[in-house]
Amino acid sequence: MEENILWAPWRMDYILGPKPDSCVFCLPETTTEDRERLVLTRGRHAYVIMNKFPYNCGHLMVVPYRHVSCLTDLNQAESEECMTLLQQATAVMKEAFNPNGINIGLNLGSAAGAGIAAHLHFQMVPRWNGDSSFMAVFSATRVVPESLLSTYDRLKPRFDALSRDA
Repeated sequence: MEENILWAPWRMDYILGPKPDSCVFCLPETTTEDRERLVLTRGRHAYVIMNKFPYNCGHLMVVPYRHVSCLTDLNQAESEECMTLLQQATAVMKEAFNPNGINIGLNLGSAAGAGIAAHLHFQMVPRWNGDSSFMAVFSATRVVPESLLSTYDRLKPRFDALSRDA
């Protein structure tokens, strides 16, 4: 049997790198680390961030600032802003990537698949017909064809334009 090798050198940073002691979704008030953290836009109650370990190119998350674990814990303003940011991120995603579809989901609790169950976050994954191609057959492998910072630089101006228009 022929051996297939898939290089993903960025994963070594995750594997060997330090693991945070605090919640990765609890942001500092300052925006100086936003590019490094892949924060695309900030609202009053929630923000949009790229997933550092994406399922697909352009995988985004909408996250309330407040550290809550359940949808019912959000107040009205937080709920409304999360929905507004999901709508805006959908528009940006369609413009930037022209996907055939978008998966939008929320996993409540680790049993439901939440990787970080303590801080509620909505997942948004653009999808294209055949986007997994043959790779899904091999150990559930996914191919992300663009670097995170290239994707960030493509999306950030679009979110900035939405903020100016608001």
